[in-house]
Amino acid sequence: MTAPVIVDIHGQPISPQAIAGHFEGASTETRFGEWGLSGAGPNATLYSSISSLRKRARFLCNNNPLAKGGLDSYVSNLVGTDISPTWGLDNSEQKEELQQLWSDSQQELDFYGVSDFYGQEDQCARALIQDGECLGRFHDVDPSEGLLVPLQVQLLEADHLDAGYNDMSPEGNEIRFGIEWKQGRRYRYWLSSDHPGESFFTQGDIRKIPVGVKDMLHVFRPLRPGQARGITWLSAIIVKLREIDIWDDAEVMRKKAAALIGGFIYSDTPVTDRSLGGKAVKTDNGAQSIRLESGTFPVLKNGQKIQFHSSADVGANYQPFLQAQWRMIARGWGLTYEQQTGDLTGVNYTSLRAGLIEFRRLCETLQQRTLIFQFCRPVVNRWTYTAVLNAALETISVGEYLKQPRRFHRVKWNPDGWDFTDPVKDRLAILLDIRNGLTSRMRAVAARGDRVEQIDQENLEDLERTIAKHLVYDCYPSQTNQTGSLQDKMQEKVLLDSLEEE
Repeated sequence: MTAPVIVDIHGQPISPQAIAGHFEGASTETRFGEWGLSGAGPNATLYSSISSLRKRARFLCNNNPLAKGGLDSYVSNLVGTDISPTWGLDNSEQKEELQQLWSDSQQELDFYGVSDFYGQEDQCARALIQDGECLGRFHDVDPSEGLLVPLQVQLLEADHLDAGYNDMSPEGNEIRFGIEWKQGRRYRYWLSSDHPGESFFTQGDIRKIPVGVKDMLHVFRPLRPGQARGITWLSAIIVKLREIDIWDDAEVMRKKAAALIGGFIYSDTPVTDRSLGGKAVKTDNGAQSIRLESGTFPVLKNGQKIQFHSSADVGANYQPFLQAQWRMIARGWGLTYEQQTGDLTGVNYTSLRAGLIEFRRLCETLQQRTLIFQFCRPVVNRWTYTAVLNAALETISVGEYLKQPRRFHRVKWNPDGWDFTDPVKDRLAILLDIRNGLTSRMRAVAARGDRVEQIDQENLEDLERTIAKHLVYDCYPSQTNQTGSLQDKMQEKVLLDSLEEE
């Protein structure tokens, strides 16, 4: 059978070279062959890989210091102490009541009762990075249990959602990767009743429990349009971490084995008497060795000599080679080399700042597009809905909320502020932006993870206490100028106060 011939509009054959175009990367010749030409969809590639990759990523995070340290660094930068909400209400009374109720109620949100909501953010981020995804389930709690807002969130590992579960639901909808789809959208999640990796005496048969999509949280970073499940962020570095770990272990064992041998005793001519001078020790295979101790001089027989053991060193390329590998590993999941290894050798201010800016930009994207959008936002929306409908708020009626719910769902999320790279320069830059109207105090305070209303209230209390106790601080322009000298009016007040006391 001859290969088909492609012709142009004039019936002339078109050469294969003309069809292939001028992109060498698309060539299928000997140099590339069929390498990298898989056309698998965003979910077909996950079907057989997601579980194995997740297990290996967990093993590395438990046993490999680079993976564990990198994971801890990632989580601390993504979440820090908290990613907190600020309601954007014009009504100050409603806003303050919502803020206070949230501050008290978020401590009761954890279904297991071992953390508050901000601790759940930490757990969610850790599972997101290590496993590729995290599941959460809303539980409406009986008001008789006495919670401020009768709602809790149960975090679940991705193992509860079997990626190999593909079936038809009783309603005739298709189930893919444990998720039921209706008209192309997520409809229900079929969760395992128990963690499939747990084994307890009281554990019964694991069954599938359908949970509506409105009662579920599914947090993952979609890398391709239409992707249904998340994949561990270590996927690109698993092989590299494993190979480097094996190689480094081999180097350590080689040095350890070499250190156990002090030297060898040999003879140029045959020695009939095989006994050794000094303190001889017999090993299991019958060979003799001399155990050297401090201050001893073993006496050898005639013809015997000592040759000390000398093993090859790891060489000058050991550290540069490892550093090159560690840099690839760090880049493979978005960290800087310094964060991955904790090695700050040779780092200067400029290079450190450049690396941090790039990394923090990535963190801000992950915070806003993944953690906040898929986890924090749905939790607060559901919490607000539950609080209003259960009359947990005095200033917001059910009718007012149902008439315009989106007004009460306008929340600005404030991630934990970054530490200053250069405290003086960074603070001066913020001050200049505020004084020139390029930003506001509210935004500057929010960037540090605080609320401007709380800062203002604390400043007011500080100022009132300062005046009441006749104290003077440089931080109040009404009392001192930039040089620290008392203002004219303040000098008069201090003088009058002193005269009254006399």
